[in-house]
Amino acid sequence: MSCFHLTRRVTFVAGQPLIGTKHADLSPVKIQKRIPLRRKHKMYEKKIVVVDDDDSIRKTFFLILHKNYQVYLAQDSEEALQRFKNAKVDLIIADLKLPGTNGLEMIAKFREYGYKGEVILISAYPDLVNVNELKRLSISQFFLKPLDLEAFNESVDCLLDSKKVSENRV
Repeated sequence: MSCFHLTRRVTFVAGQPLIGTKHADLSPVKIQKRIPLRRKHKMYEKKIVVVDDDDSIRKTFFLILHKNYQVYLAQDSEEALQRFKNAKVDLIIADLKLPGTNGLEMIAKFREYGYKGEVILISAYPDLVNVNELKRLSISQFFLKPLDLEAFNESVDCLLDSKKVSENRV
């Protein structure tokens, strides 16, 4: 017989609500087994900011990453800088081509504000990328669109390894 606790504080046993008493002796029940919240998972404590002007790409990244990480979305550089320049973020995923300030300029501004964390840059335009600029800004990974989602997920998990993140987090 499985037993779990919901956030509404109603206990269910075998699909039936149990209102705080045992069936036989009517004494109060203490529920020990609970559905684990993803927030208790170590990796869920990691914060990722996704910056892309394409709504479908932002939503896709959210759907891929939100099960294991706290994911925040921004549609352009200005919104990302305004909302997250003083936040403790572990990873920034940014598109290279953004309206207004491009992804590299945005990362440069984050670095000026003291961000030392990891960065993944994505782009459909490899000709616009200067390797020396990527090195100067300490870009951790660069992916071309369309993305290889398996490689992307492995990179995110590797970059957010708990030992490395605790050293770099600002």
